[in-house]
Amino acid sequence: MERKSFFALGASLVVLLAGCDTPRKPALRASDYRGTIRLACVGDSITYGVGVENRQSNCYPVVLGKLLGSRFEVRNFGVSGATLLKQGDKPYWNEGAFFEVNEFAPHAIVLALGTNDSKPQNWKYGDEFAGDLGAMLDHFAALPSHPKIWVCLPPPVYQTKWGINEATVSGQIIPLLKQVARVKKVPTIDLHQALGDRPQYFPDQIHPNAAGAGMMAMTVFTALKGR
Repeated sequence: MERKSFFALGASLVVLLAGCDTPRKPALRASDYRGTIRLACVGDSITYGVGVENRQSNCYPVVLGKLLGSRFEVRNFGVSGATLLKQGDKPYWNEGAFFEVNEFAPHAIVLALGTNDSKPQNWKYGDEFAGDLGAMLDHFAALPSHPKIWVCLPPPVYQTKWGINEATVSGQIIPLLKQVARVKKVPTIDLHQALGDRPQYFPDQIHPNAAGAGMMAMTVFTALKGR
């Protein structure tokens, strides 16, 4: 009896351990697709590349495309001043870029909004931020191309300007981004930490320069590779 119990226990442990494998991080693997892999970078002026020297070559989506390689078509859908909030002063929802993302039929989306939502005239609608984020994630997830989605935590704000402020970004917006992403089972990319303590990369204290955009691209690239 003892011998049978021992083997039964061993079999149970094998089953238990098999069910406890650490899940792989979500990743964008070229081997999962045929042909060109379309990636949409959705965001505001930081995605667009305001403040980046030689923006057309050095903005983060372009650098990200170079890192990913020739199989990938990475397109910049950044809109300066855009908010995630539907009641913000410039909702991304109403911009042409929003509808162009749909037409692009992306296989993957990197969403980087929230910085402009910290402006007082926008954040007075902050109670709606989580709902609007969830609605945008649901909208993109329902596209016929069924894209994988990543949500970025905004870079740090090194000085309050145009109403954009670090207290709201780090204290309220980032926790909500994390919360909704967790509920929706969408991975996050922490640009706030990656670009922390690097004010030299932010000449106007809000927008990263080419070096900062390069660091953003590398951070996003690493996340997309599941590392």
